[in-house]
Amino acid sequence: MKRRGYHGTARSAHKKVLLMGRSEAGKTSMRSIIFANYIARDTRRLGATMDVEQSNVRFLNNLVLNLWDCGGQDAFMETFFTSQKDVLFSNVEVLIFVFDVQSSDVQKDIEKYQSCIETGIMKYSPEAMIFCLVHKMDLIPKAQREMLFTKRKEELEHLSKPLKISCYATSIWDETLYNAWSKIMSLLIPNRDQLNLKLKKFADHINADEVLLFEKATFLVVGHHMRKEHNDGNRFEKISNIIKQFKLSCNKMQSFFRSIEVRNSSFAAYIELFTANMYIMVVMSDPQVCSAAVQLNINNAKPHFKDTDQSGTM
Repeated sequence: MKRRGYHGTARSAHKKVLLMGRSEAGKTSMRSIIFANYIARDTRRLGATMDVEQSNVRFLNNLVLNLWDCGGQDAFMETFFTSQKDVLFSNVEVLIFVFDVQSSDVQKDIEKYQSCIETGIMKYSPEAMIFCLVHKMDLIPKAQREMLFTKRKEELEHLSKPLKISCYATSIWDETLYNAWSKIMSLLIPNRDQLNLKLKKFADHINADEVLLFEKATFLVVGHHMRKEHNDGNRFEKISNIIKQFKLSCNKMQSFFRSIEVRNSSFAAYIELFTANMYIMVVMSDPQVCSAAVQLNINNAKPHFKDTDQSGTM
């Protein structure tokens, strides 16, 4: 098994995450986009994962993901369910199983998933959270996507009983990938409810429409409070995608992305570095509020959120 990346400290919370699925399902591509700053078109040059590739990824300073990217070739998967099952499936916090929506052998995909659940998770980590990603949805005509995903979701939920699972339709070419991974990662954050409560107090105090927190490296949404309804349920993930691409463009020019303000006649949005490991976005629809006032409020709030980066408690 290959190992790479940061190994953390004794004070860090380590969470074992299995990324599984048959060969060419798209596991390594999504991992590279989220955690290694790849853009979608560059994932074409990635090779197949051999056996298991382990990487330790620091997230919000106090959380370290022990990410196991498992090769999907049949020979490797067979050993996962036999000789390696006790090592692979022990102490798993999260299982992410990726299905290629256009797989030529759906039945075999299902069989490998069932083996993963019955031979591994139920025996060694029955408390693990399970996520099924129906991937490469961009290859399906838009008019058929919802119906197809709903059918796959119902099938997987039935096969997984008595375990509970969460399913997401994903593609590396749009915001759905960020949507799924944001929701997965938010569940691993220590005291996330307290973090969202702090955001609520801050939003109420400054009369903001919305306040969001993004993890600095991945730009995944880690906290959110909304005071005004919006008709686009995927807007946060769209913002994650857009800003991360902009941030990568800045890096290529050897520039550091610190803040940006977007304003029109209806709203103003402020995104800026908030703590050592988080960006904040504040959305205001009051045209009377000046930028300087918002910046002052953001600066005044920073000390109340710094402990999120420093320890597992808030």
